[in-house]
Amino acid sequence: MVSEKVKEEVEQRNIALVANCRAEHTFPAEKLSSFDFYKSIGSPKYVVAPMVDQSELAWRILSRRYNADLCYTPMFNAKLFAKEEKYRDEHWAGLKSGLGGGGPNDRPLIVQFCANDPEYLLQAALMVAPYCDAVDINLGCPQHIARRGHYGSFLMEDWPLISSLISTLHKHLPIPVTAKIRVFPEAEKTVAYAKMVVDAGAQILVVHGRLREMKGHLTGVADWEKIRLVREAVGHRVPVIANGNILYHEDLERCMEKTGCDGIMSAEGNLYNPAIFTPELPQSWKLAEEYLTICDEHDTKLAYTRGHLFKIFRPSLVIHTDLRTELGMATTREELWTITRKLKDRLIQDAETSRMEGESFEGRVDDQGFPILPHWLAQPYFRQPMPDQSKKEAGQEGASETDTTATTLGSKRTADEAAQGEDSETATATATTSSGKVRKIKPKKTKVQANLCQSDQCLNTFSAKCVHQRCKGCCRLHQRETSIFDCEPHAIRSMVQEQQPKGDSQETTVAIAIDVSVSADAPTAADEKKST
Repeated sequence: MVSEKVKEEVEQRNIALVANCRAEHTFPAEKLSSFDFYKSIGSPKYVVAPMVDQSELAWRILSRRYNADLCYTPMFNAKLFAKEEKYRDEHWAGLKSGLGGGGPNDRPLIVQFCANDPEYLLQAALMVAPYCDAVDINLGCPQHIARRGHYGSFLMEDWPLISSLISTLHKHLPIPVTAKIRVFPEAEKTVAYAKMVVDAGAQILVVHGRLREMKGHLTGVADWEKIRLVREAVGHRVPVIANGNILYHEDLERCMEKTGCDGIMSAEGNLYNPAIFTPELPQSWKLAEEYLTICDEHDTKLAYTRGHLFKIFRPSLVIHTDLRTELGMATTREELWTITRKLKDRLIQDAETSRMEGESFEGRVDDQGFPILPHWLAQPYFRQPMPDQSKKEAGQEGASETDTTATTLGSKRTADEAAQGEDSETATATATTSSGKVRKIKPKKTKVQANLCQSDQCLNTFSAKCVHQRCKGCCRLHQRETSIFDCEPHAIRSMVQEQQPKGDSQETTVAIAIDVSVSADAPTAADEKKST
């Protein structure tokens, strides 16, 4: 229990920090709240979500060109932001020189922090307050790193701490505080949670209609009904923005009608089509060229740029897989430009060939009723269902339900998620030796290439030197099916036909053919064990 003396000391430090900030910068005489604040930033209807390593300045500039009314920064760690100058310089270019992100052209802008300490949160928020319109508290991050750090959606059960985080900023920060939450399984608890967040001082509430457990391949469908209930409960007090299920431009209006919210936020939909807030479906290469031009003007990390190109070009890279490999291995922006121009030429040719052949996409839908679009147009990404992990190995038949869930949650990610470093394991683990001493163990970083295996339904990444662009297990199965053993890294030694001089008898060939047919029906246990 924190003593009153400690609380008073913290309060005095907070007051001193705010006084210094106000002395160095100019703020409005009166801090606006609720709908007055919302109107002051243009009553934004279309909002770009805060996305780690993905809603950086260059991407915000691109999104604003395509009708985004409000943008959030990526999520920053409040404690690191407050304490480490290197972290600030790396995550917000220009803050040190007073530019503050993109300057006046990057507004309206809300900066998002994750935090579990009100004092550090206020310190970080005061550093960015002169350069943004509000500070948002992330209460929705569902990733493992948030569990370890005790922030994001893993604060959902700690209502006193959440209230303290929000109320500290509401009391001291010269600009408004907002919050982004996820829903509980129970609608009543979700509404009570939203009311608590608003009571603490949040001036805008963003509601992501998914549970904390819904992420990655377990994402599922967001619950617009729970968002509607929150809007009915607190919408007369603060603006409510809905988040979830936005795949096409038409979904924006549907969500507005179903939830009654004041605005709609898009995350993944915006990543695969930054023009989602407009009715158009632009050619992907045009978006890529426009984005790269912005990156040339505003120096952007290569990892961010490459990750965005993977998403913009995703439908095309499934077809032009050689360029997908090149993109994954690109190490300079010049190489990214070269790959983009190569793909542009191919996509223009693909579109022309389709036109010449009289191919029409009008009215075409898949088995789920979603429109089928040509691969050269920007379009949403549909996650593939998670394979059944409970039957992966015969030895797991007796596994408990908890073990099965853990296996599913720990499964391999898609190549796109791997490219973004999502859920990166950066924490240091501990282990106890036989003598009882505790020693630190740094987990090994898994080297993952952002390239999917070409076999259907396989979520592994393919090996860099594989001629068939498959993972080891799928490559060997492919060679058995085709009876062509031409992949040296994944060679099946017992089946590779040695080069024979011309004129040799056909006995060897016949023997090998028999070996192949038998192995195709019954692959060896060693092969299955080595398959990924």
